[in-house]
Amino acid sequence: MTPTFIIARHVLKESVRRRVFVVVFLLTVVFLALFILATIKAFAGRAPFVLGSGNLIGPGQITSITTVTLLGLGAFASLFLATVLAVFLTLGAVRGDAERGLLQPVVVRPLGRAELLLGRFVGALIVCAAYLTALYAGVVVIVHQAGGHWPDHVIGPGLALNAAITLIVAMSLLGSVFLSATANGIAMFMLYGAGLISGLLAAIAAALGAQTLQTIAHDMAIALPFEGLYQAALHALGSNQTGVSRVLVNLGPFGASHAGSLSFDLWSAGYLAIVALTAVVAFERRDL
Repeated sequence: MTPTFIIARHVLKESVRRRVFVVVFLLTVVFLALFILATIKAFAGRAPFVLGSGNLIGPGQITSITTVTLLGLGAFASLFLATVLAVFLTLGAVRGDAERGLLQPVVVRPLGRAELLLGRFVGALIVCAAYLTALYAGVVVIVHQAGGHWPDHVIGPGLALNAAITLIVAMSLLGSVFLSATANGIAMFMLYGAGLISGLLAAIAAALGAQTLQTIAHDMAIALPFEGLYQAALHALGSNQTGVSRVLVNLGPFGASHAGSLSFDLWSAGYLAIVALTAVVAFERRDL
């Protein structure tokens, strides 16, 4: 077994010892119970209504809007809970272990520092990606069983969410090189919150036609590309919506008016490479 996968296996064992999975499991059970109840109630309470100057929103449109909105809520919760798991797995990966004297005997022999970071990254990513994929699939099935509709796209949004959690794991590992465990955890959740704010700003800017807000939201998405990937997933989930239904979905907190693009995907890959290189260089220069 290669050193990288030895470290990855150690990450899993350490998580079990620290009962990280217990915390995430309890959060997941609570979310799924509430989500199932909310989904059943949402589809049971459908009723036509008139919007604006006589635009009738019929049962079919209501079902479609409800489906996309609930899927967006599920995608948000899936990424958030996976982020919680990612932060728990990586917040003290470098500085935290160094302060406890756990890294010194490892990075000298038989492992190098780059291999240690890669092993930490692979272990955390495997767990987070598997968890996110399972939870996202569960959300899709729950919505289908309650409303009878599959999303417009399934695989694409799932891949975008997994790409987002990949960036979050890498960013948290980078933070662990410079910050203590507590400070890194706080910083990561603040960055995650900043990303969500940029998404809301983008929705508000699109509705109001505010160019300044659009520029701010765009710049924040470039600086925090995991948010752009999340927005791309939301857009793909409701990409077949048209007319008033599309407007209502995009104006909601779980809709997105901007689709993903190849250029943004390439930037996200480059961003991951920059974060990884920065983490390795900083760790190599750090005194243990």
